[in-house]
Amino acid sequence: MTLPVALAVVNPHAGGGRCGRKADEALARLRKAGVAFEVARTERPGHAVEIVREAYGRGVRRFLSVGGDGTGFEVVNGLRWEGSEGDRATLGFLPLGTGNSFLRDFEGDPFERIASGRTRPCDVVRVRHAGGDVYSINLVALGFPADVGEATNRRFKWAGPMGYVLGVLSCLARRPRHVLPLRADGAEAWERDPCLMLVFANSRFTGGKMMIAPDARPDDGLMEFVRLGPLGRLSIVRRLPRLFDGTYVRLPGASRRGVHRVDFDLPGPVGVMIDGEVLHLHCRSLEVLPGRVDVLA
Repeated sequence: MTLPVALAVVNPHAGGGRCGRKADEALARLRKAGVAFEVARTERPGHAVEIVREAYGRGVRRFLSVGGDGTGFEVVNGLRWEGSEGDRATLGFLPLGTGNSFLRDFEGDPFERIASGRTRPCDVVRVRHAGGDVYSINLVALGFPADVGEATNRRFKWAGPMGYVLGVLSCLARRPRHVLPLRADGAEAWERDPCLMLVFANSRFTGGKMMIAPDARPDDGLMEFVRLGPLGRLSIVRRLPRLFDGTYVRLPGASRRGVHRVDFDLPGPVGVMIDGEVLHLHCRSLEVLPGRVDVLA
């Protein structure tokens, strides 16, 4: 079966250069399975956004993200989200990066998923901020995860998935505590209590194998909102192993619920981790766009 021509966006630097070494072999395997595609390789941060935006403008609607979570983030943000239903895109993912968190919610071999052509609808989260909109398919996190993501990207990328653990340990010295006022689904009262972190997840994993939102589903029309109150350093270290099986959300100080929309009352920009990328944004709101993209699954 020959599928419509797609654009494979390859980030050679993903996974500490692993993607650059493995991409040609992976793409050859897909071609042998009958998948037709063009190839574009990124040359700098943000380049995938430009590549996808140009391709979308000339009618391409099927994209393969070849890299890690950061590559997927750029591909997603190169798409047009305000068009009609007929403009919807189809995404496939070849996990050749560091974390590859989003794909862990999908069973089976990624090559077979892409070659089969089968799709399932996936929600998208729109992040509105003072400078515009950003889109997420994995998760949006404020507070400690953003601190850890920034430390990991800056200092520990060489360590692969273990780099996220090193990032956690390096951030403990700061005595993390954040005040991030919000209200969910139009509630009258703002939630202003200090916290360690706020997570709004479309899928379960972050940092590779960390199950940060065990009840999240990418196609249920909801964000899984996980809130963890302020904790001491020793409590964070003790809970760290439970982050890998998701049981940390059942411990004291943690809460979770599904939400459709969240509004913020922030005084200025804060660190926000979106699909593995850390940005400094003055966030206004988050909103689920249900089933807005098709994922090869």
